Amino acid sequence: MPAAGGQSSGSGGGAPRRVETVVSALVRSTQPVRERVRSWGVAGTVPRLVVAGAILFAVVYVLFLTTTPDEFGNGNWRTTNSGSAIHDPETFVKVLLDAVTFASLLFIVASGFSLIFGLMRVVNMAHGSFYLLGGYVAYEIQQWRNPDAMGFSLQPFQVNTWDWVLPLLVTVGVIALFGLGVQQLLLRWNQGQDLRQALITIAVSVIVAAQVNTHFPRHVPPGAVQFGGNAVSIAWPGWSARFVDLKIFGVEYSLSRLVMLGLGIAVGLSLYLWLYRTRTGMVIRAGVDDRQMTSALGINIQVVFAIAFVVGAALAGFGAVVGTSQGNIAQLQDGQWLLYSLVVVIVGGMGSLLGAAVGSLLYGIVFMFSAAYLPTTGNECCTQYSIVFTFGLLALVLAFRPQGLFGKAA
Repeated sequence: MPAAGGQSSGSGGGAPRRVETVVSALVRSTQPVRERVRSWGVAGTVPRLVVAGAILFAVVYVLFLTTTPDEFGNGNWRTTNSGSAIHDPETFVKVLLDAVTFASLLFIVASGFSLIFGLMRVVNMAHGSFYLLGGYVAYEIQQWRNPDAMGFSLQPFQVNTWDWVLPLLVTVGVIALFGLGVQQLLLRWNQGQDLRQALITIAVSVIVAAQVNTHFPRHVPPGAVQFGGNAVSIAWPGWSARFVDLKIFGVEYSLSRLVMLGLGIAVGLSLYLWLYRTRTGMVIRAGVDDRQMTSALGINIQVVFAIAFVVGAALAGFGAVVGTSQGNIAQLQDGQWLLYSLVVVIVGGMGSLLGAAVGSLLYGIVFMFSAAYLPTTGNECCTQYSIVFTFGLLALVLAFRPQGLFGKAA
C-alpha cells in the first residue's frame, strides 16, 4: 500500500512538472515571434497588420460576400460576374483551376529566366523574344506538317500527337541553339558586367522582334497579308479536345488545360531532379552560391554558364509551344511574357526553383481571381483593373521582403 501510495504521489507530482515543461516550451517558442514583432516597431507592425487584414478581407469576400447582378444588371460593391464560393462552388473551382493551369505555363517560362539569372546574374531581357520566336517556329512546323490547312488555323481533330510533339521538339532545339549562340557570341566575353549584358540582351530582343515581324507568319490563308507578326495559333492533339468530369461540384474541365498543368509539373520535377540529383545540377547550384570558389575547384564555369543558358532558352521555347497551343502568338507578346517572368521571379526570389513555382502560383491566383471577382457595378467598372492587383502583389513583396519570398539576401 505504501508503495502504491508512493507511486500515486509520484504521478501526481509529475503531472504538474510535465505541464510546467510544456508551458515553458511554448513560452520559449513564442519568444522569437515576440522579439521579431518588437523589432518591427509601430512603423513596421501597422503596415503588416493592414496587409494581413486586406488579404483576410479578400478571402472572406470571395468565399462569402459576393453576389451576382439582379435581373436588371444592377449591382453594388458586392456584385461580381461570379457568385460567392459558398453559393456558386462550381465557378469557384473553375476559376481556381484556371489560376493553377495558367500558373503552370508561367512557371515553365519563368523557371528558365530564373535559372539564367540565378547562375549568371544576367537579367536576360531577350527571354520574351525567345518565347516570341519559339511560338512562330512551332506554328510554321505544324503548318508544314499539315499542308491541307492552307494557312488557316488547325483544329484539334486535324492534329495527331506527332503533329504536336514534332513542333515542340524542333522549337525547343532551335531556341536552345539560338540561346547558346547569344551566350557564346555576345555574353561570354563580358561576364560580370551586368549593365552591359542587360543592354546587349535588350538589343537582341529588339532585333528578334523586328525580324519576327518581318518574316513571320509565312503560312497564311489565300489573300491574307503575309508576315507582319499577325496572330496565329497551333492546335493541341485531337485527344485533348474534350472536357473531363472531375466529380467535384459538377465541374467539367478542359483536358488540354489539365495537360498544360501536367507539363508544368513535369518540368518542375525534371528541373528538381537535374539540379539536386545530378553532378551537373550540383555544380550549377554551387555556381549560384559562389562562382569564384567553383572556378577555384577546377570546374569550367563557362561550360556551366552555357548549359544554364541553353536550358533557360529551351524552357522559353517549350513554354511558347504550350502557350501558343492554349492561346496564340502575336507581335508584342515578347514584352508581355518578359514582364510575366520578371514579376514571377521577383516575387519568388531570384535563382530559386521553389520561388519560381510559388511566384507563378501567386501570380496566377491573383490574376484570375481579380478578373473573376472584382465588382461589376457598371459597364466601365471594375474588372479591367485586375492587372493592378498583380502589380500590387509585386509591390507588397518588394516592400516587406525585397529579395523575394525564397530569395537569398545580398
